[in-house]
Amino acid sequence: MGRKRRVGTTALEMLRESKYYLARVGVCLMTVALIVGIAGCFASQPENLEIRTWYDLDAIRNNLSAHYILMNDLDSTTAGYVEMAGPTANEGKGWHPIVGAGGSPSFTGTFDGQGYKIRDVYINLPGIGYVGLFSILGEGGVIQNIAMVNANVTCTAYAGGVVGANLGTVSYSYFAGSVSSLNWAGGLVGFNSEGATVGGSYSTGNITSDYGAGGLAGANGGTVSSCYSTSSVTGNAGVGGLLGANNGTVNNSYSTGRVSGSTNVGGLVGYSEGTVNNSFWDVQTSGQSISDGGTGLSTSQMKSISTFLAAGWNIVAVGSLGDRDPAYVWNIVNGVSYPFLGWQP
Repeated sequence: MGRKRRVGTTALEMLRESKYYLARVGVCLMTVALIVGIAGCFASQPENLEIRTWYDLDAIRNNLSAHYILMNDLDSTTAGYVEMAGPTANEGKGWHPIVGAGGSPSFTGTFDGQGYKIRDVYINLPGIGYVGLFSILGEGGVIQNIAMVNANVTCTAYAGGVVGANLGTVSYSYFAGSVSSLNWAGGLVGFNSEGATVGGSYSTGNITSDYGAGGLAGANGGTVSSCYSTSSVTGNAGVGGLLGANNGTVNNSYSTGRVSGSTNVGGLVGYSEGTVNNSFWDVQTSGQSISDGGTGLSTSQMKSISTFLAAGWNIVAVGSLGDRDPAYVWNIVNGVSYPFLGWQP
């Protein structure tokens, strides 16, 4: 079930080139982060800046290395939505990612969503790359406990619901909505770079990209652990329920969404030169019997705790879908549900 399939030269070169291209981007961003860090030694940075409105969220771009906490839900009724994040904002382009696109410094601070929801974000930036709520999360940057709900993201390349390109850490977060690009699109992250981490997170919705479409991330060069996706994924080459392409490591993760494409299409991973450990996909709901990594299982097997205990997952059975045991990474209603994260609402 984990065998590779041959692809045309153009598609294969594009999938491989992604690893080296983002590595070059990473070097540039590390240089920027170093400069910002040195400057920070001479100026005190405010801690735990509170985000209550879309205006506050937009102001993050004025201080990219500070620490922020979300104090309430943001939605279409919150101050600043029409001007900043709605379909009519910025001449129909909607939200402008933090921090812009095309050479702007990356966000190297901390953003803690505290479990609150950011709803109804609209982004329509054809011709632009590195697009999400945040454009690029730099090395050392952290985004955690963020929930993106009913979001709509469209751009040319490196599109993610939360961040376009990740060189830091994204954890305990989820995305529900749609993401579309020509190259590299994922529900949570467009591109997870070498050395970067996505952990304890999930996505659901619809993901579309010509090359490199994944339910969670378009491509991974770092580490993805304890994540899942139920997103429907559609593309041409490099299409997977969890990842379109993988040059890194995947641990203890799964996908169940419908997957469709032409070449390098897999239930879990479309194309991989990396490692996939103890991870699974549902062959029935995905419509895919093969993947470049992972193990394909029936729906009943995917809903059995014995499957995941045998794979060494930190998982416990709970009585109902409304129950949670946060002492374990994963919870499951045995024989009824797929595994879900112990922290998730």
